[in-house]
Amino acid sequence: MYRYGSRRTWVLGVLLAAAQACVVLPAGAADAQGQASSRHEHWPQASLRAEASAQVAQDTVTITLAAELDGASQSKVADQLSATLGHAMKQVSTDPKVKASTGNVRVWPVNDSRGRISGWHGRAEIVLKSTDFKAAATQAAKAGDGMVIANLSFSVSRAARAKAEQALLTEASQAFRDRAQALASAFGFASYSIRNIELSGSGAVPYQPAPRMMAMASMAKAAPVPLEGSTETVTVSVHGSIFLRSTQK
Repeated sequence: MYRYGSRRTWVLGVLLAAAQACVVLPAGAADAQGQASSRHEHWPQASLRAEASAQVAQDTVTITLAAELDGASQSKVADQLSATLGHAMKQVSTDPKVKASTGNVRVWPVNDSRGRISGWHGRAEIVLKSTDFKAAATQAAKAGDGMVIANLSFSVSRAARAKAEQALLTEASQAFRDRAQALASAFGFASYSIRNIELSGSGAVPYQPAPRMMAMASMAKAAPVPLEGSTETVTVSVHGSIFLRSTQK
């Protein structure tokens, strides 16, 4: 007589054997793959760094114009500063090659010898920024009697810095490869493999241009000041680690 229960037991036995076979085979393959992938982890490792630098012309000028006023009341000083600032902004905003913006504006009390408020002092700034030095100097000279040059600085623009870093990347990368091969040879190894690499450049750190102060002289009757920037060092660094190989790649 045909028994359904016996057939079911036989089918389950076949399925269980197949499942066990599926488990065993990938485990062996995974073990072999793990040995192959971890083999290089036993190679000696070394860390190194290489960089390339270039002097880049400072192509951007930033001129800070300032007005300072004294008065008996806070409101009077604030009103005078506002009028001076408004007039100056109209004068310096006429050239599209020069970016003009309002800087710091402050009004604070002046104390006498007894610590009492004897008056008020105010200061307002206009910041001019341009890659056209002549245009910036011309606009600064047009600011008016109340505005004087408080600060002058030069820097490398983002576009110029990015272009310089792109050109230096190839040089820095080649320097890293040359140093890696030299290190491998110095320790008796035939070649190397790169483990990891990180790139950094001077553009990754916020740049603070060195200020070039000028006398607080009125620009109303003065001719535009001739401006000339200097140079700035732009650097691209490649640092990482390598595996030292006893055979060629």
